[in-house]
Amino acid sequence: MSDDPARTVRAGRHSVRVHRPDKVLFPGGAGGDEGGAGEEYTKGDLVDYYRSVAPLILPHLRGRPLMLERHPDGVGGPRFMQKNTPDHYPEWIERAEVGKEGGTVRHTVCEDTATLLYLADQAALTLHRWLSRAAHPDHPDRLVFDLDPAGDDFEAVREAAGLLGELLDELKLPSALMTTGSRGLHVIVPLDGSRDFDTVRGFARDVADTLAAAHPDRLTTAARKKDRGDRLYLDVQRNGYAQTSVAPLTVRALPGAPVATPLAWDQLADPALHARRWTIADAAEQARTRPWEGITRRARSLGPARRRLDALRG
Repeated sequence: MSDDPARTVRAGRHSVRVHRPDKVLFPGGAGGDEGGAGEEYTKGDLVDYYRSVAPLILPHLRGRPLMLERHPDGVGGPRFMQKNTPDHYPEWIERAEVGKEGGTVRHTVCEDTATLLYLADQAALTLHRWLSRAAHPDHPDRLVFDLDPAGDDFEAVREAAGLLGELLDELKLPSALMTTGSRGLHVIVPLDGSRDFDTVRGFARDVADTLAAAHPDRLTTAARKKDRGDRLYLDVQRNGYAQTSVAPLTVRALPGAPVATPLAWDQLADPALHARRWTIADAAEQARTRPWEGITRRARSLGPARRRLDALRG
């Protein structure tokens, strides 16, 4: 008998075979909670985590092309960024054929728990989602601001998020806050999908420029690192066709298995908050508080917000 037998997990109408569930994907040791000791987690732990959050993560994945970040030998091994769906994937896994320059790409789409667990068995640690749906790939229904600090200065991230949230409130746009599981925060605005990527990214750029102009010593929209200095970068580049953003509740390929975790705006003041605050050990508990309750159903058109922003910019 094998020392590491496969597990079979039932999910809806499908059974998923989990191979080598005891394989360590996240070795224990330094680098976990803000540089502290990270726990050891196996492939079985990864599968169990994704199974526990499936009802909460699937609404953020359904209908969206995915780019899969795979680490077959764990976080210390090679990384594969997978766009095309391999032929050997089960036929019950959804695919989306979307255009690219000179052809198409057949992305995986995660519609159900079985697919989520199959991807975990493939050591797809992190799920990067499109900001549009496969049915309307040119029209995003999410806008993302990535707050990227120059170093690992989370206080700068916390401050920038507060300023951005206030500006979005002034523009009467609903927004949601999420740790990235890495260094920063994402601020996400739900859209009605009526505008194309160029329009959405142009709006996001103008919002970021407005904020940076008001706080030039702390914030920047400079794309080149050498032009940023110690200022926090307001990154809007994810708001483009075929660009991706880490999905809410996805695991990051870092020691300790931190998770990109939704949080409520009032949690921004929590002194214990940092980008890697939650891991696969406790992210599900935070997510079950439903900090984004109702936010994603408040999608907006950018027309009124654009007029308010133009008036603000003079």
